Amino acid sequence: MGNLQGQVAIVTGASRGIGRAIALELATQGATIIVNYASSSSAADNVVAEISAAGGEAIALQADVSKAEQVDTLFSTVMDKFKRIDIIVNNAGITRDTLLLRMKPEDWQAVIDLNLTGVFLCTRAASKIMLKQRSGRIINIASVAGQMGNPGQANYSAAKAGVIGFTKTVAKELAARGITVNAVAPGFIATDMTSNLSNTEDILKYIPLGRYGQPEEVAGMVRFLAADPAAAYITGQVFNVDGGMVMA
Repeated sequence: MGNLQGQVAIVTGASRGIGRAIALELATQGATIIVNYASSSSAADNVVAEISAAGGEAIALQADVSKAEQVDTLFSTVMDKFKRIDIIVNNAGITRDTLLLRMKPEDWQAVIDLNLTGVFLCTRAASKIMLKQRSGRIINIASVAGQMGNPGQANYSAAKAGVIGFTKTVAKELAARGITVNAVAPGFIATDMTSNLSNTEDILKYIPLGRYGQPEEVAGMVRFLAADPAAAYITGQVFNVDGGMVMA
């Protein structure tokens, strides 16, 4: 029995990649998992089936978290069914990579809307519930791109930098009610999002550990922040899981 027995966790963008790994990891700790997805219902159902097969509890709920009304519906559905929300992992994200001079306003806006505004909408909805509970763990998935920048990712880097600033501010606002707010900043992780990169050898030169990370390694940090009693005194922090790329 894990540390999260009886707790309810929402993981956005949980049908694949890092989000999937986080959902599976929190389930091993006993949490009931809401597998949020935007479009891939079959992939989300597979995550639910995997959790259920291991003896856990999970449901899949569709919502585009960049849309306020869909976020409201997501949270009200969870509350109607489970009566509480203990953990929110804001993981959902997209990329629309291109150099600044070629970047269309719609490519900028789409990334900001999901990767930053989505974090705001879900955190606001979760915090209303957690304030009444006087407890909760909010974990935002940022990126090393938000700390060091990355050519071709002005939109993504700006959104992830925004997530870091947002995390620190909200941590200060909610701390008095026993709610912690932290960010995890992955580096290059082996997922669908990095599988089509052609300059892998060049990237590895900047990673002291000399390899891409695995989604499960990001999930391990999220598990610590969500489930470990030792994490109760940690808030407003950014934890890099990046093989040593960023050493502040």
